[in-house]
Amino acid sequence: MSRTRIAATAIGLAGVLAASQAQAQSASSSEQEIALLKQQLKLLEQKLDKLQSQTAANTAATAKARAETKAEARSEAKAVVANANAAIPLKGPAHPSGVVVTMPNNRPTICTADEANCVAITSRVHWDVGGYDYRPNTAATVPQKLDSGENVRRARIGVTGKFLNDWNFALIYDFGGSSDGFGGAAPGSLPGGGVSGVENAYLSYTGLKPFGGRMAIEAGIMDLPYTLDEATSSNDIMFMERASPGVIATNIAAGDFRSAAGARWFNDQLWIGGYVTGPSTGAIHSASSAAPAGTSEQYGAVARVAGNPVSGKDYSVHIGADAQWLIQPPRNLIANTQTVTLSDRPELRLDPTTLISTGAIANASGAQVYSVEAAATYGPFIVQGEYFWYNVDRTANTGVPLVGAPSLKFQGGYAQAGYVLTGEGRTYNAANAAYNGVKPAHPFSLDGGGWGAWEIAGRFSTVDLNNQLGTATGVAGGRQTVYTLALNWYVNGNVRFMLDYLHGTVSRQASPLSTADVGSKFDAVAMRTQFAF
Repeated sequence: MSRTRIAATAIGLAGVLAASQAQAQSASSSEQEIALLKQQLKLLEQKLDKLQSQTAANTAATAKARAETKAEARSEAKAVVANANAAIPLKGPAHPSGVVVTMPNNRPTICTADEANCVAITSRVHWDVGGYDYRPNTAATVPQKLDSGENVRRARIGVTGKFLNDWNFALIYDFGGSSDGFGGAAPGSLPGGGVSGVENAYLSYTGLKPFGGRMAIEAGIMDLPYTLDEATSSNDIMFMERASPGVIATNIAAGDFRSAAGARWFNDQLWIGGYVTGPSTGAIHSASSAAPAGTSEQYGAVARVAGNPVSGKDYSVHIGADAQWLIQPPRNLIANTQTVTLSDRPELRLDPTTLISTGAIANASGAQVYSVEAAATYGPFIVQGEYFWYNVDRTANTGVPLVGAPSLKFQGGYAQAGYVLTGEGRTYNAANAAYNGVKPAHPFSLDGGGWGAWEIAGRFSTVDLNNQLGTATGVAGGRQTVYTLALNWYVNGNVRFMLDYLHGTVSRQASPLSTADVGSKFDAVAMRTQFAF
């Protein structure tokens, strides 16, 4: 019904009411007529309500019809597009390639979309420069001078990654070396120098998770997490070099560049691992009698139990014990000698000359090293120490001189502490049972940034390579004590500068039977420029 008809009806009703009122007045407003008029008015109000309801229903029906018409139009349009696409495919958005490129800690990393397969480029460069104030005690001391200068201590580049989540790998080459690649056992090599070579080339399987922990089974050329200091990355150690007692131990049958196979199990509180080891990369091993070959391979084993039994938000305690066995020393098939040498440089690598050394211990049938380790952190403070006992067996009949000579025993250890002035702390690395490095909360930046992280540190180390002095079968390798102070500036997560001051004393006699003084003293200052990713 239209609005015009409604209005007309209302006017009519109003007229009826007026006529009724007039009739009521003319009839002297009798009660009967009033009642009749009320009844008529009520009927009229009901008719008006009915008309309004019908009008609203008609309006809703009209809106619904329009909406259905629009929906049908859209469906017809979609059908047209679908038919067109069937005949002529439309170009949609490109499908993802399945490769994701990221830069965690500025390390270029390529992964599949599900992150099950990854490969990353890794590198580190440690460039050292410094000088010695070296003072030999007598003219008989060897050496009489140490060379100051510079050294590319490490210059590594390689790849690391994983396959199908559980297969991990690394292939890393080190172009550095403390004597620029001229060290080693080959004729003409400098004493004590390290050679460039393959530093990591291993495969590790981490798919097993027994006893609520994680497990890695691995083999190849690797850095063995043997001893607390060695399990700490060279990017994260507090001093430019690790303490001599630990270096001497790892050089026997562990350390970097070492061929090995074994397994480690760990959770957040406990780490247990064991490996069989072979020669390091670059070592000469050939059964041929042609010089400079003719040296058989060595093999040994290492074991370590360590953990973090006490830890909280701002503190932790670490303890552990280590063992190492040199089961078969390398044997020179030409000279018919089987020797073991314990030695180290004075906790700096600018000059490759060693100041303490047992020399080649003849008729060595094996060697063992046992050690304990402990560390603790509290906020920005860390303290750490290890002690080592070395034993070289000469009791077995190897067919070379000194058959049946008594075993030799040596010992050494270190204690060190560090404090981060800017407040950062070191987190715990459960996979290696060691501590991570310092990550500055406010990296250095001239554009309104911070000043990085600053750390001070001190260390005392001592090692005694003298045994059975006064006897013909004894060894006068010397005793070395070194005090080191360090200032480290962590510019950001990739760059660090290190400044070390060393004061050392070497007490040594000419031979087991001669008390002639051939010791020395030294002071040294060195700086390292480091970047790594």
